[in-house]
Amino acid sequence: DVQLVESGGGSVQVGGSLRLSCTHSGYTSSRHCMGWFRQAPGKAREGIARIDTGDGWSDYGDSVKGRFTISRNNLRNTVYPQMNSLQPEDTGIYFCALRTRFCTGGFARENFDEWGQGTKVTVS
Repeated sequence: DVQLVESGGGSVQVGGSLRLSCTHSGYTSSRHCMGWFRQAPGKAREGIARIDTGDGWSDYGDSVKGRFTISRNNLRNTVYPQMNSLQPEDTGIYFCALRTRFCTGGFARENFDEWGQGTKVTVS
């Protein structure tokens, strides 16, 4: 079975930074798409970043462009969103997702095949 495990969430002050991580197991393709989504209280889940594990191509949601950077370590099957200049509106549950194909089709949830359980980020 494919498993995705997020870590790195926590509480941070406004303007601070956090680096999350997502490690996946049970899937061995050398090239696929890893995405990050977040869900704020009372709001729909939104895509914030995705990365092609093959060529490193990345894409960001409008709300985080210029503040978040996603990277990957293929040897560790891990992706890392570095989140800077955090604001209260960045508060939410952050989910990692895996798409077993290239990064096409945008951030639609149905484009991703496997999901982690989420890690909570609170900015205040």
